[in-house]
Amino acid sequence: MPIAFALADRLARLREHAWSDRASPADDPTQKWAAVAVIAVPDPDAILLIRRSERAGDPWSGHIALPGGRRDPLDQDLLATALRETREEVGIVLQSEHLVASLEPVVPRTRTLPPISILPFVFLLPHRPPLALNAEVASASWAEVDHLLQPTTYGRVQLEVGGDIRLVDAYQVEHGVVWGLTERILTTLLKDLA
Repeated sequence: MPIAFALADRLARLREHAWSDRASPADDPTQKWAAVAVIAVPDPDAILLIRRSERAGDPWSGHIALPGGRRDPLDQDLLATALRETREEVGIVLQSEHLVASLEPVVPRTRTLPPISILPFVFLLPHRPPLALNAEVASASWAEVDHLLQPTTYGRVQLEVGGDIRLVDAYQVEHGVVWGLTERILTTLLKDLA
């Protein structure tokens, strides 16, 4: 049975307790920063997920993720990073009026990943825009929020990571398993929306 989901109203609630960038954390020269875009659309309510292309030396190669990437020295701030990376990776030109909130930054929990902080920005678009994927993105799909909120979609799964079998929290979606940093971002978002 579908979950009643007034996306605009629920996303608007995020503004009440969204993370604030007042401290300008990206100005800390000892910390590397990246930003991702959580792009939500209605009818049916969904979030854009991408599958990263397979690339040697990329610790997130082939993972299902959110559009985004590392801050460029020319980016004015982390919001500019999210906007630029989204435009480059999937061809969506986000506007400031689409911004709903930012979530708490996330950092990798394993030492095998680069030390980086990732700031997620949440955007609401009125409809699903056409996508134009660049070489960094193998595919993209819209994960319906009703599906993500189903108890059978989320749980612990076994994955092979770097030759080891690990048990991780994950969402099972049509095109694969969402785990790691992206799982943590989606879980934070969905807790706020449930």
